[in-house]
Amino acid sequence: MSPSPTAAEVTDAVTVEDLQVHFPVRTGVLRRVTGTARAVDGVSFTVPARSIVTVVGESGSGKTTTGRALVGLSPVAAGRILIEGRPLAGLRADRTLPRVAQIVHQDPYASLNPRMTIGAMIREVVQVYRTVPRERTAERAAELLAQVGLAPELAARHPHELSGGQRQRAAIARALAVEPRFIVCDEIVSALDVSVQGQIVNLLKDLRRDREVSFLFISHDMSVVRHISDRVVVMYGGRVMESGPCAEVFAAPCHPYTHALLAAVPVPDPRAPLPGAGLRARAEPPDPAAPPPGCRFQNACPFTTDLCRTEPPPTTQLPATPGATPGDAHTVACHHHDDPAVREALTATEGTTPS
Repeated sequence: MSPSPTAAEVTDAVTVEDLQVHFPVRTGVLRRVTGTARAVDGVSFTVPARSIVTVVGESGSGKTTTGRALVGLSPVAAGRILIEGRPLAGLRADRTLPRVAQIVHQDPYASLNPRMTIGAMIREVVQVYRTVPRERTAERAAELLAQVGLAPELAARHPHELSGGQRQRAAIARALAVEPRFIVCDEIVSALDVSVQGQIVNLLKDLRRDREVSFLFISHDMSVVRHISDRVVVMYGGRVMESGPCAEVFAAPCHPYTHALLAAVPVPDPRAPLPGAGLRARAEPPDPAAPPPGCRFQNACPFTTDLCRTEPPPTTQLPATPGATPGDAHTVACHHHDDPAVREALTATEGTTPS
């Protein structure tokens, strides 16, 4: 058996291939299993080493379930997850997964122990995982607090004594205490003020640069996505609609759902033309317990045809743009992405934003 590759030998921090996450549907007084909810149904993407990849989509798209599956918190029904070239199951079996991958949850107050001070929580993690000698535990905890921009005196406070942004920084510091190389950030700025959002986003970018940490950033806010991402994965109904380099997806989106997300982003000038302003999604995401055949976006798409209702669209790799690096592919799952009439409708603008 060949040895597992080291972190320096792999180019992708995480590889996800045909990931499926299913949950049982229980009904009746006896809670018998009567069906299966396909929360994630055939998702594939990669997180290159030392990069920030964003999974974006509305509620119910499966993005949070995908992130939880990558750190072993959601059951994997099928597919393969590799972290630094090693299977997720192997990392869980030898109990090294927490040292490699961590998650920062959307609600830091719910994930922090209310009975412990911030400093005590971080010192506990440092001691359990023995990242430094025991005599350096307190020093290491102080270093982590400073690294995420928290004043030393905050170490003596409990979570309820901190602001939302400070709690989120404390949660990030606790995740970093294990010294992981991959972190899932699940909607960590969604409940914060815009100025605090910017601070957290800049912190993650600094950690990516200084600590060489790779991130999967889960969000529904396209303006934040544009600022932080190297690559974007657009999900809807448990499947990937479009993925590619952030700048390319924003400059030339190919899937109607991506256009709908971009059209919903508020702009400073209400008179500015909006590309595809009339293409907002017009239906709720499909029921994961009874997904429709064909394209998952069919009930919300203005370009749906009989083909969309019967055949799942294949994932098509678009022609590479000049200067693109190998593996930096832009893909789309849509039967009509290259239809001239559809492309013209998607790129059309309206003179004013809808009221």
